[in-house]
Amino acid sequence: MATEEKDILRGGQFLVKETNCEDVFTPEDFSEEQTMMKESVMEFNDREIIPHKARFEAKDYALTEDVMRKAGDMGFLSVAVPEAYGGMGMGFVSTVLTCDYISSGTGSFSTAFGAHTGIGTMPITLYGTEEQKQKYVPKLASGEWFGAYCLTEPGAGSDANSGKTTATLSEDGKTYKINGQKMWISNAGFCKLMIVFARIENDKNITGFIVEFDKENPNGITLGEEEHKLGIRASSTRQVFFNDTIVPVDSMLAGRGEGFKIAMNALNVGRIKLAAACLDSQRRILSTAVNYANERKQFKTPISDFGAIKVKLAEMATNAYAGESATYRAAKNIEDRIALREAAGNTHQEAELKGVEEYAIECSILKVAVSEDVQHAADEGIQIFGGMGFSEETPMESAWRDARIARIYEGTNEINRMLSVGMLVKKAMKGHVDLLGPAQKVQEELMGIPSFDTPDFSELFSEEKVMINKLKKTFLMVAGGAVQKFGPDLDKHQQLLIAAADILIEIYMAESAILRTEKNAKRFGEDSQSVQIAMSKLYLYHAVDIIEEKGKESIISFAEGDEQRMMLMGLKRFTKYQNYPDIVDLRNEIAEKVKAENKYCF
Repeated sequence: MATEEKDILRGGQFLVKETNCEDVFTPEDFSEEQTMMKESVMEFNDREIIPHKARFEAKDYALTEDVMRKAGDMGFLSVAVPEAYGGMGMGFVSTVLTCDYISSGTGSFSTAFGAHTGIGTMPITLYGTEEQKQKYVPKLASGEWFGAYCLTEPGAGSDANSGKTTATLSEDGKTYKINGQKMWISNAGFCKLMIVFARIENDKNITGFIVEFDKENPNGITLGEEEHKLGIRASSTRQVFFNDTIVPVDSMLAGRGEGFKIAMNALNVGRIKLAAACLDSQRRILSTAVNYANERKQFKTPISDFGAIKVKLAEMATNAYAGESATYRAAKNIEDRIALREAAGNTHQEAELKGVEEYAIECSILKVAVSEDVQHAADEGIQIFGGMGFSEETPMESAWRDARIARIYEGTNEINRMLSVGMLVKKAMKGHVDLLGPAQKVQEELMGIPSFDTPDFSELFSEEKVMINKLKKTFLMVAGGAVQKFGPDLDKHQQLLIAAADILIEIYMAESAILRTEKNAKRFGEDSQSVQIAMSKLYLYHAVDIIEEKGKESIISFAEGDEQRMMLMGLKRFTKYQNYPDIVDLRNEIAEKVKAENKYCF
């Protein structure tokens, strides 16, 4: 009932409406059931995955399949599946949490797990008919069968709808014949079911099919050799070839030409889950790095005592904290939106589809931010280990290699950046997010005389919240100016879209960290949160810097003359602190805490 009472922000509205800290969900809000789930998943990771890291790195595909079966036995593959189809039917937060804590042992297992539970199973639970769900979902939920998702082709990567694979209806109208080639297919080597996208005749959009795969009776399906990859080495990745593969007409998923929609919505879920999959990896990288830094002595001093290393520890912890804060904030928004729609009479299927679709902007933001942070963490981890970090003897080099794919799959980070701004502009056009009103107000403010009053910033985060509001004005000013100038042609100006996206991303991440810390300071006391306060301030400081740089780059690229001067003055005003934080002090406080605990401890 609480869900109905509070007015949940719609996707993208974080930009134009204030969020109270009481209204965000944080990892400190996990229920008893969620905490037990988290511990169970962590224990599984420590027992079944981490001790076998060397085998995963040696491309032991059979091990990946074996551990996937064990995950199925534990129920981890069925967390998001409704009980009616043999699943646990847990909420969206629990789905994200499982993905988070099971993913840090190795990217190989994480990829297999994510591909199966997300894009391998979700399209059927979200778009399947009752018969299709009854037939396939229990097998996928238990791990009896594994799923793969066949979308990408040699000529169709980011432009997913341009695939050449065809589906031809038989003369008697009972079957389709599929012909074509797919590549980079995760789990191809051990899957029993494929979600295959193909084009019927000259349809504008592709269509989805459920295709069973039995190696004893391959039905025209052949697999290429295992790909040799930079990272995720024991994740089975192969090309799949269809040569007159016959499937019954009732294996079509949703309707004809609906495949592109299925693909995009499945990827929305995949994006927030991918962000989650990068979180525990960051925690583990930091913990491994600080263990080493505390033990490694140079000049008779543990290297963790040196300022140059403290910078790295503090920044790694801060990014992990912000990533957690934002990911669980969005996950709970999605869960609440699903509950609202179910309460309004939607089926679970409709509710989940619309719930995730509503927050597609946040899903793209998270995918970009957290995938880039985990790469940065692994890179700094190698640096802290020095020469040893470059060796296969230590876990850092595999963490670095595994992290690299996260910026490519589930839509490249470039595509996701452009999508986040593009979707926001579309929502504004539809009236779902009022950007025009607030953007107009910013224009008026730029024309007016700034206030020279000295505000009272004595309360926790009072200045930081003013800064967040000013950063939102920066986005409205820059994006509003670009929309005014280019209108519907804005999507042709990719560099501007990407710069605007970077501003959007930093606002969401910085605000999420601040709201989480404020909520916890109110209930647990400010003293208990002093390091979290330091991390929130440090993250915001960097966000302001990035926003200033991207704002300037945009303004000087599309505005000129008086308009340019006015906007640059506005940018200066919107990115100016009254009282700058002491960055060295903040980093030292964070690093000392991490050193003392010898791990990521927040």
